[in-house]
Amino acid sequence: MLLLASTLALATSPKISKDLAAVNPSSTVQVVIQFNTFPGTSDFTQLAKYGQPNKTFKKLPVVVIPLKLAMVKLLALLPNIKYMSLDRPLKGKLDLTAAAVNAAAAVGYSLDGTGVGIAIIDSGITQNPDLMNSTGLASRIVYSQDFTGLGSTNDAYGHGTHVAGIAAGNGASSKGSSDTRTFQGIAPGANIINLRVLDNNGQAVDSTVIQAIDQAIALQSQYNIRVINLSLGRAPFESYTLDPMCQAVEAAWQAGIVVVVAAGNEGRTDTDGIEGYGTIAVPGADPYVITVGAMNTVGTPSRTDDVMTSYSSKGPTLYDQIVKPDLVAPGNQITSLLSSTSATLYTTDPNTPLANSYYVNGGTGTSTNYYVLSGTSMATPVVSGAAALLIQQNPSITPDQVKARLMLTAYKTFPTSSTATDASTGIVYTLYYDIFTVGAGYLDIQAALANTTVSSLPATSPAVTFDSATNQVSLVTGSNVVWGTNVVWGTNVVWGTNVVWGTNVVWGDNVVWADSTSAGFNVVWADGTGSIDPANVVWGDNTVWGDTIKGDKK
Repeated sequence: MLLLASTLALATSPKISKDLAAVNPSSTVQVVIQFNTFPGTSDFTQLAKYGQPNKTFKKLPVVVIPLKLAMVKLLALLPNIKYMSLDRPLKGKLDLTAAAVNAAAAVGYSLDGTGVGIAIIDSGITQNPDLMNSTGLASRIVYSQDFTGLGSTNDAYGHGTHVAGIAAGNGASSKGSSDTRTFQGIAPGANIINLRVLDNNGQAVDSTVIQAIDQAIALQSQYNIRVINLSLGRAPFESYTLDPMCQAVEAAWQAGIVVVVAAGNEGRTDTDGIEGYGTIAVPGADPYVITVGAMNTVGTPSRTDDVMTSYSSKGPTLYDQIVKPDLVAPGNQITSLLSSTSATLYTTDPNTPLANSYYVNGGTGTSTNYYVLSGTSMATPVVSGAAALLIQQNPSITPDQVKARLMLTAYKTFPTSSTATDASTGIVYTLYYDIFTVGAGYLDIQAALANTTVSSLPATSPAVTFDSATNQVSLVTGSNVVWGTNVVWGTNVVWGTNVVWGTNVVWGDNVVWADSTSAGFNVVWADGTGSIDPANVVWGDNTVWGDTIKGDKK
């Protein structure tokens, strides 16, 4: 009995990493051993009983030694050994996307979204090796349901599978010996709830989406659904307080589910000179949800050279003047999963290229596993994956606390402006990094996981108001929300001093609108009268979209 208890204790020793403890006991693996102090003669004498180190270091108290699991368990008893882990292979991740938002930091916290359910409400998901569990024997798509009436939960459009891979793909199809890049999602251990609402052409109606949201709430406890991803939307027709999709996402939020929604792809709209402002889609126009805009990584892992995309929709919301988006994340030229049962999206559009297969297996031609899409649809699951990591780290965290944490810790160093050229038309767009373009900043997973600030107040996005006497626009936060309650959640801290000008002034009469009489300003605020005509904004269509965007390439 004593021997059994000792063996069980060793198996769960905090000195042994989870992946090392899970290896086949009969296999010999390379083990990285960290010591509390530099190993001395006595330490090496002890190690010699089990094998000979094949790597030692001059400046680090670390050795690498081939061992079997039973030997690892015995070594855990030695007082100077701090921690032992597998000698893990290192590659790039989904790959520029994850690097730009510091997703690799999750490994240091032993977080991968395990146990957290992400409901992907989209065009369906086709099973893929990247969506299996770590053993490759069971799917992490734990539930599927079709709401289209087409009788299949597979992805016949090509959008939902791509989205699922960004949020939770494990990169299995890009981890071969000859692979040069690894396309792993943000929360590669999370479970996926596949709720199909978009048809073969990426279309749906409100009620179909609402059905899926309702079902996600009903299944919440059964599958620990803590996140809903909605990479879809439509034009607004009324205040969020009346809009049925907004009310549905609010119900999910109040039930304890983080709802992450695409901002929309209407940022290039310039009818009557609106410069893309006031084009946030529904249900991203709701103040409760996390609304996500799209950044361009410009083909590098560093975020310091990243720029805003031209197509990402901008706030404020058309009817309620809510500050949106809340965050931005990589959404341009994102490589993720190719649905084996889908054809519509990538066979009818020559601007949705397949990833070259040199990404996988070192060959030439095209990949059968991954392809490239762009849009706020792609940025949204990056944030959904980040939310899953935060929830795994803090299971009792609320949706409001997730939203506030992500916004507070977002990266806020931006240029004043940048330009983006549409690759297909050659049109050059100028982007200003104001609060209605980048929100509270660029998602930073490392900073969010390291932060421990907690608020008990709601994190509803604030409204803005226009004072026609001073020609200034100011934030309206209120005392019953987290923003502005103290120095930690002050508006300049959350949104950054570079996007909020002056003392609680969002816009003056300067660079953002060029001047206080610009057409864009007057369309959003209807010349200060508060009467807004949505006919002033040209929308792509009035149906739910699951489309992706051309242009803004590297």
